[in-house]
Amino acid sequence: MLVKYILTTLIPWIELRGAIPYAVRNDELVVIPFIILTNILIFFPVYFGLELFYTYIGEESWLKKRLDKTRKKAHPYVQKYGILGLALFVSIPLPGTGAYSGSAAAWLLGLKWKPSFVAVLGGVIFAGLLVFLLSVGFFNGFSL
Repeated sequence: MLVKYILTTLIPWIELRGAIPYAVRNDELVVIPFIILTNILIFFPVYFGLELFYTYIGEESWLKKRLDKTRKKAHPYVQKYGILGLALFVSIPLPGTGAYSGSAAAWLLGLKWKPSFVAVLGGVIFAGLLVFLLSVGFFNGFSL
């Protein structure tokens, strides 16, 4: 049961935005903390993986272009609000603004890993709560 949600969470651009509604729809709410934890832990392989492998990514590769787009997308948030801007960027539950993008943006923008991790953690928790509430409302017809 848990594995399908963890695997869904690990798919870039889907992350918890897909896994939480999936869990709510299947009435398996007990897995939601694991979905959020998995999404938070994405930070480490992305941030430190970029540190190790970024120089080996070809300049014209799809990945390099995607990383440049992520940096440009996150930069205004970080420039205006600092590390809180990174948390805000991650907390927007839209494709391209989750834990993968936030972790990559933190490294690409030269932010230190500890405050970046805290920002990603906060953004993921907020996004997870928002997606959960929207999912419950959607699947219950937004009845009060």
